[in-house]
Amino acid sequence: MTSDRRAVARFSSPRRSLLAAALFGASVVLGGPAGASEPSHDDGLDTEHIFGITMGSDIGEKGEFEMELETFSGIAKRYGTYFSTATHTHFKYTVTDNFRVAPGFTFGSHRIRGVEGLDTLSEANLHEASVEMRYKVLDRHRDPFGLTVNFEPGWAGVDPTSGRRTEAWGTVLSLLMDKEILKDKLFGAVNVGWSGGTSRELGTRDWARDSEWAIHGALSYQFRPLTLIGVETRYLRSYGTLGLSDFRGEALYIGPTFHMMLSKVIGLSGTWNHQVAGKAVGDPRSLDLTNYEKNQVLLRLTAHF
Repeated sequence: MTSDRRAVARFSSPRRSLLAAALFGASVVLGGPAGASEPSHDDGLDTEHIFGITMGSDIGEKGEFEMELETFSGIAKRYGTYFSTATHTHFKYTVTDNFRVAPGFTFGSHRIRGVEGLDTLSEANLHEASVEMRYKVLDRHRDPFGLTVNFEPGWAGVDPTSGRRTEAWGTVLSLLMDKEILKDKLFGAVNVGWSGGTSRELGTRDWARDSEWAIHGALSYQFRPLTLIGVETRYLRSYGTLGLSDFRGEALYIGPTFHMMLSKVIGLSGTWNHQVAGKAVGDPRSLDLTNYEKNQVLLRLTAHF
């Protein structure tokens, strides 16, 4: 179970090319000139949500409370009808300048019909509950770049792909890095993360394990105050264990992003990611539409208090 949907050091040539493409998109983000080696001013911008699914390092100011409503949708498999939603509600409180805690729950749905390997299903239910904890290691205003560690344990009662009822326990662990590349204009982020867990379908005693490794890279341009547009690329690898064995498939996504402040305290952001390359183990066809969807869409509404 992960924020992306699913809870080897050596690759074959096709896998290596996909990873290279993703790393190229990410490499421009934290490199380059950027008045980055000098202390930056406070630009009044919270970078956490300006990069789409990719996250910035900001966590808010001490004593700040934020409510977040985030809907993630997986759209389309190879054949048939596939549409899933996961609307996550977070209640975020910044305890200190460097630490934030955010309990939350997810209500979701699935509509599946005629999809290879999946049962026909129409359901809506409480999907999961989790507690997100973030610790800011480096402050992007004082240090060469921002760095925040994200840790999120949780429980899930519905499989995110098939929609079947399950009992699942998992964890998300990720590093969130960002940097102001051009003063007040261009911002970049890189995320590296692992998520994994154990689960069983209700009515069975067979526990399964799975995990996912991911690297995200994003750029966002502020063309007017607190209104930004950008692009992100995400490379995902799925495994049937908690480690780097039993490789299941990989996917490369690219898509546009946006972020705007509707008022002083209300923000709106989102992205549409399209799978441009990928491969599932045992499937000679292009794209990994076994472990992932063709399109992944996110829309997020935030309120700061």
